[in-house]
Amino acid sequence: MISISQLFVSNAYAEGGAPAPQGGGFMEFLPLVALLAVFYFLIMRPQQKRAKELKTMIEALQKGDEVVTVGGVMGKVTKLGEDSVAIEIADNVVIQVQKAAVQNVLPKGTIKSI
Repeated sequence: MISISQLFVSNAYAEGGAPAPQGGGFMEFLPLVALLAVFYFLIMRPQQKRAKELKTMIEALQKGDEVVTVGGVMGKVTKLGEDSVAIEIADNVVIQVQKAAVQNVLPKGTIKSI
């Protein structure tokens, strides 16, 4: 009796008419494993490291720090909340942003020098 798969798929034979030898299983997946390793070390690991540094920087924010937001707004931290930060961007002009919007902490005195 012939199965349906035998009707549509023919067996692969070597030149001598014998069935083709089965290849090594691990050697076929070696390029895929190498590609995944390169992907991890060039993309995933640096991204995780940067996220960890950003989290540490946000947790270390203090009143009086000079910061730059993701939108490019520079100012001085006047008040810290649980999820937000009040930043003074000019005399008597204070904006409220999420802590995640803080991109970088500047050295003290940077804003006055600009």
